[in-house]
Amino acid sequence: MRKIIVTIGVTTAALLITAPADARTAAEPPRLTELPRLTELPRPTGGHPVGLSTLQLVDVGRVDPWVPESGPRRLMVSLWYPAAKPGVKRAPYVTRQESELVLKPYPDVPPDTLANTRTHATTDAVPPRRPLPLVLVSPGFSFPRATMTSLAEDLASRGYLVAAVEHTYESVATTFPDGRTTTCEACVGRMTEEKGAAVARSRVSDLSFVLDQLLARKDRLVDPARIGVVGFSIGGNTAPQLMAADRRVRAGVNLDGSYNPKQPPQDMRGPLLMMGTESNHTPAGDESWSTWWPRVQGWKRWLSVAGTDHAAFTDYAVLRPQVGLPAPAIEGERAAGITRAYVGAFLDRHLRQRREPLLERPSDRFPEVRFWG
Repeated sequence: MRKIIVTIGVTTAALLITAPADARTAAEPPRLTELPRLTELPRPTGGHPVGLSTLQLVDVGRVDPWVPESGPRRLMVSLWYPAAKPGVKRAPYVTRQESELVLKPYPDVPPDTLANTRTHATTDAVPPRRPLPLVLVSPGFSFPRATMTSLAEDLASRGYLVAAVEHTYESVATTFPDGRTTTCEACVGRMTEEKGAAVARSRVSDLSFVLDQLLARKDRLVDPARIGVVGFSIGGNTAPQLMAADRRVRAGVNLDGSYNPKQPPQDMRGPLLMMGTESNHTPAGDESWSTWWPRVQGWKRWLSVAGTDHAAFTDYAVLRPQVGLPAPAIEGERAAGITRAYVGAFLDRHLRQRREPLLERPSDRFPEVRFWG
């Protein structure tokens, strides 16, 4: 039988400003284009104030796959929710120590810059007393869960419970309640197909375990009939694989994640939204998307967004220009707005059964978005 240890507190996630796709690293860090200023995430668009709790979950039935000598698998989870009553203690983005560790490769950026990032959630908000549709979130490889904050806050403001999972030793920095900070042990070495498959298998186990624990909570915050998953990069690769392994997860989103293996071992089930860069995720780009697409059964959409790069589907879209680092062609808040709009519409359609014309045809609101299927 699995036992669970839970610690509730404030979020402690780190941020890597210019982490490239999956395990690839830049030869030289980019130089500042202007002096950093106080960083701020886009304001949520929904009608609810947003609360944030942080959980430490320990799966004593599973040894950590990356550092077995560390013992049972320990995970940090950020839990955003639509608050019944807002709090007054604004949630931090990262600690000063985490900011320093993350920004170490970028000497032109003051090391405490990210610790001053303004979020829009509070840590002492009153949680709701009703079951909510749940969205599990899996970040990119080396990307901490904090990089998905803008999307998570927006979904929570629209009535979703959002659980972003920090996959320990797959993030550039993860701080636990005891003050210990782990780094990306899994990032050592080249990203091979075998390693990518191992990461996906581990993440499926992580996410299913977190779901077990959230469904077992006495407050019954989760509506078990309305559960989805959103993943970015290798987290996006994980999303349909989680759906195949865990029937409780009913809808999935892949944000700019290449599939590994390139050919699915079985037909995958929808609903599935695949949304990526125009430079890589069109039918002429990523081969894995072209091979997975016909194997997805049920509702599905394939979208590309012009002017984006890989990290533009995360908070980096907004934070890179704010700290003076090079950004993609599309303006940061515009990129964040597109991601929020389409992911929100997808979840509203499939977890709330709402009609969403945005998903049916190209929109004059978002000319950057192209439909491929």
